[in-house]
Amino acid sequence: MKISIDKNLVEFTPENPDEKKKLEALWRLMVDCVRFNKKLVPLGEYTPAKNEFARFAIEGLDPKQGDGFPEVHADSDCRAYCQTCNKYVELKKGDRIPPCCGKLMEVLD
Repeated sequence: MKISIDKNLVEFTPENPDEKKKLEALWRLMVDCVRFNKKLVPLGEYTPAKNEFARFAIEGLDPKQGDGFPEVHADSDCRAYCQTCNKYVELKKGDRIPPCCGKLMEVLD
């Protein structure tokens, strides 16, 4: 993952398909088109000589409940959309139907 910093702007660029998938999952977890977006809060310290990673908590997310939405998976390859913001996402069989704008996305036939 490439990380670029320009003043108060931080940009994450995935460098392989796995990182792209994880960045998309993080985006869906953090962004709520209707309500409030969540914040990343640093935990502990990050010193390259002592730590291999930097750790952050997602503010406003209960770790016991995950994102608070049920785990519903696609029965087949399909397209899901959000009725509120009209965002579309392509899903493969077994992919989790993602939440958007405070509810799960709708599956199109």
